[in-house]
Amino acid sequence: MTTENYSNKEFEHRKHLFLGSPLIEVVPDLKRQTYQRCCLRVKASGVTGSELLVEYLFGKYIKNHSHHSVRRSCSVVLFFLRFLETVNLTIYALNHKAICAFVEFEQARGLKTLSLINNLEAVNTFLAFLVKQKILPHEIRQHKIKLKKPEALPRAIPKEDMQLLLAVINAVIDRALILLLLRTGMRIGELLKVKIQDILFQEQKILIYQGEKNYQGRVVYYSKDAEESLQQWLRQRKNNSEYLFANQHGKPISYATTHRIMKKVLQRAQLEGRKYSLHSLRHTFATDMLNAGMRIEVLQQLLGHQEIGVTMRYAKLADQTREREYFQAMTCIEQGEHYEPERINDQLQKVFEEKKLLRSKCKKLSK
Repeated sequence: MTTENYSNKEFEHRKHLFLGSPLIEVVPDLKRQTYQRCCLRVKASGVTGSELLVEYLFGKYIKNHSHHSVRRSCSVVLFFLRFLETVNLTIYALNHKAICAFVEFEQARGLKTLSLINNLEAVNTFLAFLVKQKILPHEIRQHKIKLKKPEALPRAIPKEDMQLLLAVINAVIDRALILLLLRTGMRIGELLKVKIQDILFQEQKILIYQGEKNYQGRVVYYSKDAEESLQQWLRQRKNNSEYLFANQHGKPISYATTHRIMKKVLQRAQLEGRKYSLHSLRHTFATDMLNAGMRIEVLQQLLGHQEIGVTMRYAKLADQTREREYFQAMTCIEQGEHYEPERINDQLQKVFEEKKLLRSKCKKLSK
């Protein structure tokens, strides 16, 4: 496919469709509005390859990607196209050296590794689209740059700090919001979309029809203390909005409002210097569940993780068995106890021997 294909009638139809042409008259939703703004932004940039980016974003739109995904792809790829112009290149003459230079540039401007990995993934997805359209050769996708992803532990709130935080919550709405996040593991964006009809009160569960990140529905449950706070809030709320947490106009309260609530509570508990956030409540929920004996695959479903590897991060943080074993062993060391043969775990030793024998057999077979 050549670049001329993007100036034909089909492309003009698509472009006008999303730039407010009278070809279609509908009330735009948030995703459509986001797409329109992105198209206007790309068009105004005048950067080489802008028509390719509009076509790429069109594909994301019709595949029902979220407005966050469309906006982010627009920003990252547009920044990449502008970078290419600074090194006297265009997307049509792209080479592996230019991609390496882009990564080096991002690192030099102090971008965090995780953000750089996400930006590089967005660029690679755009390049895959261009390869599929036969605008770039397949060779450009070979030898992809892979950065090692940092494995930081999730930041959960310790039990002592959590008790301090809950003790200073005065407002009924604040307690209901914070306890529901803490006892369900929901993301704040998911909780703000909850409607009264989504709550099954007798079963103490909430239906999330569409997850915020993976777009998959799931069910979460809430505890007795969360139920008490929820019922208090329902008796106190004055509007008849369908949303559980709504403003005076009947719309869900904003992210900014919820962050102000959390900031206010942290200040009262004198915990503002700990860098806790609303998302820390989700981490705390996961850690508490694992410490209480919940299976990792069950927690994965409750959190709405597509990959169990994401959920496994909490196992590193929440393994109280490992902690107990460490301190028991350290107590023996500090007391100067001798390590007698009878202290060896015979059952564990047998497993080691079997694995050792199996390994030697495998070596013989390989020869």
